[in-house]
Amino acid sequence: MGYLEELSWRDLLHQMTGEKELRDHLGTPGRIGYCGFDPTADSLTIGNLIPIKMLMHFQQTGHKPIVLMGSGTGLIGDPSGKDDERQLLTLEQVEHNIACQKKIFEPLLDFDPANPNAAVMVNNYDWLGKLGYIDVLRDVGKHFSVNVMIQKDSVRERLHGREQGISYTEFSYMVLQAYDFLHLRREMNCTLQVAGSDQYGNIVAGIDLIRREFGHEEGEAYGVTAPMVTKADGKKIGKTETGAVWLTADRTSPYAFYQFWINASDQDVIPFLKWYTLLGEEEIADLESQHQAQPHLRVAHHTLASYMTKMLHGEKALADVEAATKALFSGDVRRLDQTMLQEVLSDVPNTTHDKTLLEAEGVSLVELLPLTSLAQSKREAREFLGNGAVMVNGERIEADRRLTGRDLLHGMTILLRRGKKSWHATRWQ
Repeated sequence: MGYLEELSWRDLLHQMTGEKELRDHLGTPGRIGYCGFDPTADSLTIGNLIPIKMLMHFQQTGHKPIVLMGSGTGLIGDPSGKDDERQLLTLEQVEHNIACQKKIFEPLLDFDPANPNAAVMVNNYDWLGKLGYIDVLRDVGKHFSVNVMIQKDSVRERLHGREQGISYTEFSYMVLQAYDFLHLRREMNCTLQVAGSDQYGNIVAGIDLIRREFGHEEGEAYGVTAPMVTKADGKKIGKTETGAVWLTADRTSPYAFYQFWINASDQDVIPFLKWYTLLGEEEIADLESQHQAQPHLRVAHHTLASYMTKMLHGEKALADVEAATKALFSGDVRRLDQTMLQEVLSDVPNTTHDKTLLEAEGVSLVELLPLTSLAQSKREAREFLGNGAVMVNGERIEADRRLTGRDLLHGMTILLRRGKKSWHATRWQ
């Protein structure tokens, strides 16, 4: 299956330039294509994983991907999708963010130079940082029509939607991104740029710049975009009540990452499998059949969560996460080590309490439960305790149970559960 066909059945193909010529072009293995990544943070989110997946499929179908780290353009800021001017970063901040982001790509793409289509990583500051202002205006800027540039969605919205409009700095972003494509075409014979659909205008600007320099016949260059994918309810993917879902463990723990996928809605799980995993068409069709026949077994959800956690964080992290998930389900939470316990706690409601209350006779659960998310009142607390619905650290308790220092896990936490799924972590300090 070719690259465009692969993207198409996964619903990851939105726009392309010169479809017939592009299909013919990609019929020859070893073509070179790139995607740029924004270094405005020290990690990337699962929203950024869509363009990374485009590069992964590009490599799997026999072509060579280039990961472009945008240190140069990161100093300017892409106005696409932004209502306000970006806060400008220093070069040191941008380089730090790039160093942190690099590790995300290592398990996802094959960078082994022994392979003919090995991925490579470049930094556009290496060439943009050497450009002179007058040279850019004379050699590049002359090819850009301001009339066309102000029609770009991100520019037009900023011009009409805000009193201060858009700065010349961000207005110039299109010129720099177009120059990136021209540079890679000159130096590496890169003929394809892939990105999300919000970058289509920038891609076309790069193609036009290449053709102006090389001529229409020799300036072979193409663009492919993926749709801006959303959940079934129309909400943006990767945004939760607690914030973005990041691709590095220091930002989103493997446990929280796993929980995001396992808790996908029934309507989202099959699209997520198509968009985010490398599972084949038949495998996903089989999972869809199982899901439709027995949705309560959540086979597709477990496959999705396990696959994504292993792909981004590795086998050991997946094993640890699955052990923690099993411990929470069974109630055997005492065997969680301190690191995993902290990861689990970040995903459940929690409150902080005075540790001295655990001294002597300890604290009554009738008094404590209304201070947590598990009961609204002392009356409700007595009812839950009387029905045997409350567990302490996964163990069933008597109705008159009091908490003492002996109940602390790792000297700091007591986990409470009501029923099968309602957990609350009490922290004591």
